[in-house]
Amino acid sequence: MNSRDYLVRAMLGANQARILAVRTTGVVTEAQRVHRTTPVATAALGRTLTMGLVLGAMLKADETLTIQIKGDGPLQGIVVSANSRGQVKGYVGNPHVELPLNSSGKLSVGEAVGQGYLHVIRDMGLKEPYYGTVPLQTGEIGDDFAYYFAVSEQTPSAVLVGVLVGTDGVPLGSGGIVVQLMPEAAEDEIFITELEERLQVMTEVSSLFASERSPEAIVEEIFAGLELRFIDRQEVQFFCDCSRERFERGLVTLGADELRELVDRGEPVEVVCHFCSKRYRFAVEEIDRLLQELGNSRA
Repeated sequence: MNSRDYLVRAMLGANQARILAVRTTGVVTEAQRVHRTTPVATAALGRTLTMGLVLGAMLKADETLTIQIKGDGPLQGIVVSANSRGQVKGYVGNPHVELPLNSSGKLSVGEAVGQGYLHVIRDMGLKEPYYGTVPLQTGEIGDDFAYYFAVSEQTPSAVLVGVLVGTDGVPLGSGGIVVQLMPEAAEDEIFITELEERLQVMTEVSSLFASERSPEAIVEEIFAGLELRFIDRQEVQFFCDCSRERFERGLVTLGADELRELVDRGEPVEVVCHFCSKRYRFAVEEIDRLLQELGNSRA
């Protein structure tokens, strides 16, 4: 038994499908604590953080990615950033959105997100990043990423993500399972049918990850009787790499005129990181120093 957050990769059959399964209960709990999200905002952000880690696991060593979900719902969008090292961060536009449960008695994630687009931006260290954009299908996140994989990456995929939120608003379980067909499975209708049947009858993914079972045990249960081979595992965490130095560089990019205006106000400037809500306070003297470094001293 292992309740820590981590991701596992596995192959199914004769390399006919690959599986990525990740527990993100701790990740989403930290995001909920940092942003004080309501249950529906926690579910939407948690599902997207989970997919950020899945996509991050597909990156090469120094690559990073950003997910932007721009919908017209009251959530006012989602932004998630992830890397290949199992680190993810993210936020929603309106963390305090409140909506009644949907007709199925579940959190109204699709209504909160609304209609719009899913953007995946991969920074591969080249001059220009790679952009993949698809229209949102339901706003429920899983359906939208399944469509993204099919259209932008031409990879048939089953995407199952979920966050179980307790009555106190704290996540009880969160995780995701992504199953992608490999080219070897294209002509094997029996294998594909078996796969579809397993996924149709499985327990809701949020409940699976609310248990103490490991991601490996969950995958083994779903695909019991099929040839299964685990490849590796990777620890994952909610991690923000913001720093005072980074925000200082951001202030410099405002330019001399705006910096001079800030100095003339004679008040400290406080900036807040969207991803982790950490606050950085810059005294007037510090801003004036930045202005002088730009070669525009007020003297």
